Amino acid sequence: MKHLFIINPAAGKYDHTEEVSAKVRALCEARGLDYEIKASEKPGDCTAFTRAAAETGAEYRVYACGGDGTLNEVVTGAAGAANVAVTHYPCGSGNDFIKNFNDPEAFASLERLLDADVATLDLIQMGDSYSLSICSVGIDARIGTGIQKYKHLPLVSGKGAYNISTVVNLLKGIHHHYVIEVNGQRLEGRYTLICVCNGRFYGGGYQPIPEAVLDDGKLELMVLNKVSRLQIAGIIGKFKAGRYAEYPQLFRRFSTDRVVIHCDKEEVVNLDGEARYGKDVEILLSDKKLRFFYPKGLSYAPKV
Repeated sequence: MKHLFIINPAAGKYDHTEEVSAKVRALCEARGLDYEIKASEKPGDCTAFTRAAAETGAEYRVYACGGDGTLNEVVTGAAGAANVAVTHYPCGSGNDFIKNFNDPEAFASLERLLDADVATLDLIQMGDSYSLSICSVGIDARIGTGIQKYKHLPLVSGKGAYNISTVVNLLKGIHHHYVIEVNGQRLEGRYTLICVCNGRFYGGGYQPIPEAVLDDGKLELMVLNKVSRLQIAGIIGKFKAGRYAEYPQLFRRFSTDRVVIHCDKEEVVNLDGEARYGKDVEILLSDKKLRFFYPKGLSYAPKV
């Protein structure tokens, strides 16, 4: 088995390349492992590195050393590859995906990642792009993809960048007109946000549907009706905590394998923090799966 560590120097508040490389060398050489370290230089490199490893046909474990964006790139390169398993070594600002596990801090231990369990997880697909956890359109997508503008400000954490982006985008406008096709139904109106969930966490710890399961062969759709800024202020805390059921007049939930969203103009689509754009957006449960490894003994089952 080969171990490929892909480091994104742009992830987080500073460049982790030397720090992570030193830890990897010490651990892998002590164990006599076949390993390689690569650092990305531009967007797309992490996907290219992973895809090249998959195409060799050799068994690989790939470690995404960065944030959720780094993990998203690695996942895209590994989607459907039976010989590759991936994981996340968190060096980013939000690190939301690993919050699906009961002990996300365990992922910060390279020793524990080297002794891992492997699961086969579902993927969300939009065109040739993938999302492991949550894909969204609406105010939350505009907020989530706007984080990049603020996360490198002095004294601003990943959570702080999310909060700044939230305030800015709420001032710009909350709801847009959409047509949503799901399960043979056609929903048309002004909606505030549309979330398609495979996992449970995004945006610095928000969990729109806490019942979402990573490997149950279905996606969960959440639609938030038109709301005012005052209403947003009143429900945002409960939305973050996954308490949507307390507002049945505002939130609608569907289990599905396909959603089509028609926008009046091209809009940003958030895929695990990565921005894509579209006017007629088709979001699917992918027929490709992902092998994901994680520290032994952890669970990703939701606490409902």
